[in-house]
Amino acid sequence: MRLQHILIPAALVSLVAASAYSEETDRYRLEKSANGYVRMDTQTGAMSICEERSGQLVCKVAADERAAFQDEIDRLQTSMKAMDERVTKLENSLSARLESKLPSEEDFNKTMSYMERFLRGFMGIVKDMDKDNGGGAQLNSQKT
Repeated sequence: MRLQHILIPAALVSLVAASAYSEETDRYRLEKSANGYVRMDTQTGAMSICEERSGQLVCKVAADERAAFQDEIDRLQTSMKAMDERVTKLENSLSARLESKLPSEEDFNKTMSYMERFLRGFMGIVKDMDKDNGGGAQLNSQKT
């Protein structure tokens, strides 16, 4: 019984590995050429030129693809540089604007002092009006 618990998972793992290996070996197609081999990636269509060196197959990306890759790298680097410059410019202008518009601590405290005096005065006026009206009872009776 224990042997089955070991053999079944092992068989499943080997099947999965075999199918992955099969997919990987079927991915590339080699064709003999005058100077060596041409390897084609059947999934992407990329072509490489290969030659045998010291018993090993050495492949290089085709010149057309290398130029296309380099063009794309150059385009991305230019785009990235432009984005970096824009972000730096935005960060600098935003922080400069915020710093120039924020009040100093002294100005803030002065403003709070004005607000506190204003609210105390306003509340004093409201209390005086309330006293003059007899505690607000007349105001409520007039509203109904």
